[in-house]
Amino acid sequence: MRKIGFSTGSLAFGNFDEALRMLRDTGTEVVELSALRASELTVLAIAASRLRLEQFQYISVHAPSRWDAISEREGAEHLKVFAAKQWPIILHPDCIEDYGLWKPFGSSLLIENMDKRKPVGRTAAELRKVFDQLPEACLCFDIGHARQVDPTMLKAYLILQEHRSRLRQVHMSHVDTRNAHVTLRWASIQP
Repeated sequence: MRKIGFSTGSLAFGNFDEALRMLRDTGTEVVELSALRASELTVLAIAASRLRLEQFQYISVHAPSRWDAISEREGAEHLKVFAAKQWPIILHPDCIEDYGLWKPFGSSLLIENMDKRKPVGRTAAELRKVFDQLPEACLCFDIGHARQVDPTMLKAYLILQEHRSRLRQVHMSHVDTRNAHVTLRWASIQP
């Protein structure tokens, strides 16, 4: 049985300490430390050595969804803290301008498929172009993004057919018409 966990950002928006407190003593063994906003990444990188994460068997980090408060190079430097701990790092492909910054992360880097707002990473072919540049990178498959791009889930099927050997983590969520991740809907969990 695959393990299910939580993103700290889904539990306590912008407050990983509070989210980890909420998860303490729950038996949850999987956590994604969220730094979706660039300003959160600096704080998370500094805090990494003091976090109490003993209960977790799998820890990943979600990189910022855009480089606004810091540069892409600064972001990559901060994320090296987590790569050194061998924690997978989820990165949106539209955040990549300099592939050279990301190649050293190897298989620690998980490229996430994107929603319809993004210009890249929505289909198997678009992801192929990213993986051609980052041949060791893995895949973080976001079900909500895939459903929003194509409600029939054919494009999702094609992503998984082509890139299944790279699959390392799955995001299960619902993306609404405003492109926001919201509480799971019945339609999101139907087979």
